[in-house]
Amino acid sequence: MLTPIPIRAFDDNYIWCIKDKKQALVVDPGCADSVIAYLQANDLQLAAILVTHHHQDHTGGIEALIAFYGAIPVYGPANRIDTINIKIHSEQTIKLSPFELEAKIYFCPGHTLDHIAYHIDDMLFCGDSLFSAGCGRLFEGDAAMAYASLQKFAQLSDKTRVFPTHEYTLANIDFALSVEPDNLDLHEHKQKCLELIARGQATLPTSIETEKKINPFLRCEQPEIINSANLATNKAIDSVTVFSKIRSLKDHF
Repeated sequence: MLTPIPIRAFDDNYIWCIKDKKQALVVDPGCADSVIAYLQANDLQLAAILVTHHHQDHTGGIEALIAFYGAIPVYGPANRIDTINIKIHSEQTIKLSPFELEAKIYFCPGHTLDHIAYHIDDMLFCGDSLFSAGCGRLFEGDAAMAYASLQKFAQLSDKTRVFPTHEYTLANIDFALSVEPDNLDLHEHKQKCLELIARGQATLPTSIETEKKINPFLRCEQPEIINSANLATNKAIDSVTVFSKIRSLKDHF
């Protein structure tokens, strides 16, 4: 089973690295120096780059990595990123050269309009669309888009491992507890994450199974969360509206 390694960058970014013998691919390399340092320390050659969306903390290192390692495949959304040389226009399954891997591509607008995710074996590389106990801020898309995107992920196998690109878990859990304070799974997961961080470890990856239990943005039908949304609106509301209201609450939490 492939186990991606998180390369830390900036304050809270993770650049996920999948290695195969002496070759590696990385996901969302916002910082070239972090990638180069890790690959050199582990005697690895960069063979491919996967990009989920255009934000600088996910793309800022690509040009320098190409300059350092030479021409390599750079997969990503078709528009807005000049360094992409394998442009993805539609939901499809692609082969990742030179790895013997296939990636199912999901379009998941919400955080940005161009956002995509890569489903490889039992792993979901979802950028900033889905976080543990949270989801990305809606910079370009709307709540209906983001809700539909996360519902795509909710249909995946519970055993799917989820690899977001930020260490936001504890902050997200604190917000999740504010809208679903009686969720025992949330309380247990917070303790687990506190222990991981105390040991200097990442709280990620998570799983679809775990997120269905703890992530308010995948639990918009739960009465306690609906009630929390109603506190802000005093109206009967559907799941997309619940999502929109709790996303707004999170923005100001």
